Amino acid sequence: MIRVTACTNQKGGVGKTTTVVNLAASLALSGTSTLVIDLDPQGNATSGLGVDRRTLERSVYHVLIDRDPLDELIMATAIEGLDLVPSSLQLSGAEVELVPVPARERRLSASLAEMTRRYDRVLIDCPPSLGLLTLNALTAADGVLIPIQTEYYALEGLSQLVNTIRRVREGLNPQLEIDGVLLTMYDARTNLSAQVAAEVRRHLNGTVYQTVVPRSVRLSEAPSHGLPVALYDPGSRGAVAYRTLAGEVTARG
Repeated sequence: MIRVTACTNQKGGVGKTTTVVNLAASLALSGTSTLVIDLDPQGNATSGLGVDRRTLERSVYHVLIDRDPLDELIMATAIEGLDLVPSSLQLSGAEVELVPVPARERRLSASLAEMTRRYDRVLIDCPPSLGLLTLNALTAADGVLIPIQTEYYALEGLSQLVNTIRRVREGLNPQLEIDGVLLTMYDARTNLSAQVAAEVRRHLNGTVYQTVVPRSVRLSEAPSHGLPVALYDPGSRGAVAYRTLAGEVTARG
């Protein structure tokens, strides 16, 4: 049965898009058919999977605003079993355009329900905010993956996100749950990373993945080549971490 996961954190720079692209790639390489929906107007997941947004005629914007069928927007990537619904610059105006629309927070959920192509997993890359785009993702999702960087103020704003998830569960999507919290940008050379990791595990006991994603030059370089790190440098620490995370995600169901 298909499982939809929204990857979100209203703080920017926490490794959200890096996680979506590289977890999706690792899942696909392990035999799990996966669809990435890029719901971030910045479109970094789109370019990170090798698609030039400037050449696109349609994107997820047309799914949300014009109700174009999701099936028509699906694109193949360099990895077999990994497909993409791309973002575009038009998406930056979608939140304003959706305001007067009836059931505006259910547009993505309705489109997913109508999709005829079948996947084991759908990963949604959300913008770094808690606006209507993220609300669409949370309403459409079964679970939420929350990346948290192991840096100062890591837990700042997390309570707001957890409250938003609770409100969505109460009002729009009763099945929504937290799939897991992922520690990112871990620097084993510093005491700070270890301290933050311990603090996050203490506050969010039971939901934090055992896998920790390290700071990695290769992870930073891979998007500029339009490749997931699993193809760019499969032996790197970042690639190994996301392979391990894919196994953990699959084991949790």
